[in-house]
Amino acid sequence: MKRWIPFVKSDPTVAIIRLSGMISASGRGALNDASLGPVIEKAFSRGKPDAVVLEVNSPGGSAVQSSLIGSRIRRLAEEKDVPVIAFVEDVAASGGYWLATAADEIYADDSSVVGSIGVISASFGAHEFLVKQGIERRVYTAGKSKSMLDPFRPENPEDVARLKELLEDIHVNFKDHVTARRKGKLPEDRDLFTGEIWLARKAVDLGLIDGIGHLKPMMQERFGEKVKFRRYGVRKPFLARFGAQIMGDALHGIEERSAFAQFGL
Repeated sequence: MKRWIPFVKSDPTVAIIRLSGMISASGRGALNDASLGPVIEKAFSRGKPDAVVLEVNSPGGSAVQSSLIGSRIRRLAEEKDVPVIAFVEDVAASGGYWLATAADEIYADDSSVVGSIGVISASFGAHEFLVKQGIERRVYTAGKSKSMLDPFRPENPEDVARLKELLEDIHVNFKDHVTARRKGKLPEDRDLFTGEIWLARKAVDLGLIDGIGHLKPMMQERFGEKVKFRRYGVRKPFLARFGAQIMGDALHGIEERSAFAQFGL
C-alpha cells in the first residue's frame, strides 16, 4: 500500500514470469502467446516493477510462438522502461533460448544447458506398413504441393528440398534474432548456429549468456535485501485434469518429456 502513498519510499519489487515447458500453439500447459499474453502484460503493468525476471526452463518448440512471446516481452520492456533479466534452470534450448534472449541479461546455473540454435522438423514414414497390410491410400488434391510430405506415401525428393528451404529461412530468422539481441557479445570467429548445446560456463565464454547466478541472491544483491518478488504464471483450471482433456494432456506430457530427454533431463 505504501507504494502509492506520496513521499513514502517503497521497497523494490521484481516481477517474475515463469516460462517452463514446451513452446506450442496448443496443448495444456504449453507456452504460447495466447495464454501467456495476459500474464506478461500484468507482470509489466502491475505497479512499477524495478525489473522483470524470466524463469526459463524450456527445450523449445514453435518458432512462431517463441517469436510472439519474445516480441511481446521486448515491446513492454521498452514501453515501461523496465529491465528484463532471464534465469535459466535446467535448459534454455532452441525456442527456450529464443525466449531467454528476450531479456537484457541472461544468467544460469553451472549445469544449465544452453543453445541448440537450429531448426528441426520430424515425421515418420508408414507407406511400407500400409502395403504389407494390404491397405491402399487414396488422396486427391488440387495443387501439386498440397500433399507435401504425406507420411503414408514414399518420400518425394522435391518435397524434402522445399521443406529444407523453409527450415533454412526459419533458421535465418533465429540467427538474426540472436545476433541482434546478443550484439557485441558473440565471437566473430565461431559458428554458434549449428544446433550445438553447451553448459553454462562454456555459454558464458561464448557470449550466449552473461554469467552464472541464481535468481534470489542476485536480485537481493542488486536491489537490496528488502526486495519483494511477485510471481506470475498461467493457472491451470482444476477441472482440466478430468474428462476428455486427460488424453490431450497425456500426449502433450509424452511429447514434452521426450523434448527434455534430448538434453539428458
